[in-house]
Amino acid sequence: MTGTELVIDGVTLTAGAHCLVEDVSLTARPGEVIGLVGPNGSGKSSLLRAVYRALRPATGRVGVDGADAWSLPVRQLARTVAAVVQESGAEFDLSVREVVAMGRTPHKRLLDGDTAEDAELIRSALAVVDATDLAHRSFDRLSGGERQRVLIARALVQQPSLLVLDEPTNHLDIRHQLDVLGTLRRLSATVLVALHDLNLAAYYCDRLYVMRDGKVTASGPPAEVLTPHLLARVYGVASEVIVHPRTGAPQVTFLPGAPALATRVEADPSAS
Repeated sequence: MTGTELVIDGVTLTAGAHCLVEDVSLTARPGEVIGLVGPNGSGKSSLLRAVYRALRPATGRVGVDGADAWSLPVRQLARTVAAVVQESGAEFDLSVREVVAMGRTPHKRLLDGDTAEDAELIRSALAVVDATDLAHRSFDRLSGGERQRVLIARALVQQPSLLVLDEPTNHLDIRHQLDVLGTLRRLSATVLVALHDLNLAAYYCDRLYVMRDGKVTASGPPAEVLTPHLLARVYGVASEVIVHPRTGAPQVTFLPGAPALATRVEADPSAS
């Protein structure tokens, strides 16, 4: 995988008379991990849907390496962009391996079988998400967390240069959350990911875009974006933000009480 440049330019998304996203612009440079954060209903999922072509912009443009994503042939887009979405509730009467193998479809002609390369990519992707032992299980009998890992493996074998993920850590235990995000961090592909956990976003993302009410409220490196003032304004909660002495990333602790109690402190490096 090599990274693709994603440029979202002035995109507005609507559903009937309701505006889901208004005049949003975002840039993800090749190989970056870009995080979308914000409360429920802020427009994160809708914006992602415009990138993987499930929701056409009313205005604006989604650019993939300079080309309009909505003008690309379906097969070409599928070779470039892979998505892991929240609403993947479909039941597959297939084995886990067969579901993961579906990710190779954009690279095949009709009725082509699996090649040795396909088989190795499938094996490797299952190993990366710690699902090797699930390969011959029925997908529709897996737990929510197991399904999520399999769907991520399917996206990986697609070999996209742009990977779009909507809450990929949902249903995962802590270990697998860290494993999955660590895998994304190591990819050469460009990654656009919506996350609820601000501490995971702060550690694994190069830059964050904070959304509220369908608009981008702030953007930049996590250390610049995640401030008590912004968290109070966007989430309506009090917080303390420190620089973690071991990771160097911002660490957010939410506090009881009114947002006015929010403060920002720097950790004492000697505390490590």
